[in-house]
Amino acid sequence: MPDFDPREFYHRYIEALNAHEFDRMDEFVHDEIVMHSRPSSRAELVEQLHSISGPVPDMHWEIDEILVSGDWIGARVINTGTPVQEWLGVAPTGKRFEIAEYGIYTVRDGRFSTMSALHDEETLRKQLAG
Repeated sequence: MPDFDPREFYHRYIEALNAHEFDRMDEFVHDEIVMHSRPSSRAELVEQLHSISGPVPDMHWEIDEILVSGDWIGARVINTGTPVQEWLGVAPTGKRFEIAEYGIYTVRDGRFSTMSALHDEETLRKQLAG
């Protein structure tokens, strides 16, 4: 795809996440993908996103860094939000969290074919319970 700009693509993906426009994931993600090193699907990703945005309606992803190498995209994204329902086993306290997420993606034919993300869930829980 000679006109494909991975950075612009990733920015559009994050914009869709922040707008909670998860029905747009077909623009960004193949039907069948590898997610966190296991076979998965776009539908499972959308389900996962809803499981976050329900309890954390102000969930926000902010791109801090992007690295592109061939068909690979690496990103450091700052996640923030304030849960209004129990989330990750922690009752809502009104406390806001901020954590770094590290994502690694492979793009094939203009959409993600593999997706993996890491964040420190223990630190996140401590911020929420804090």
